[in-house]
Amino acid sequence: MNLTIGDVAKRIGLPAKTIRYYEEIGLVDPLRDSNGYRVFRDSDLHKLTFLGRARALGFTINDCRTLLALYEDETRASSDVKAVAQKHLADIEAKITDLQAMHATLSHLAQECSGDGRPDCPILKGLSGG
Repeated sequence: MNLTIGDVAKRIGLPAKTIRYYEEIGLVDPLRDSNGYRVFRDSDLHKLTFLGRARALGFTINDCRTLLALYEDETRASSDVKAVAQKHLADIEAKITDLQAMHATLSHLAQECSGDGRPDCPILKGLSGG
């Protein structure tokens, strides 16, 4: 049974546009029917599910390409996979630190603002560097 791209999208929870993009950049390579329609194999569905989960965890497209290659390489070392995951965790931790700093700054500026009818506003002054 051939599934349309819409069927595949519903089944795995990715938009059809995303599936087309993954095909365009070579992450998946479904076969083509004689009429030009995509023919998704089980391996394509598995890869798309894998990609959806990896992207949901914030892995970049390049990381996904690396992880897929490692997944398909039965001679891979798990240390190679762990290195990709640990680098991504470090990136997440850096983002968390940045977000906490942003939160602290904005919280301070909001606290300093009286929020009344006067034009004086510490938030705008803070944003302008004043």
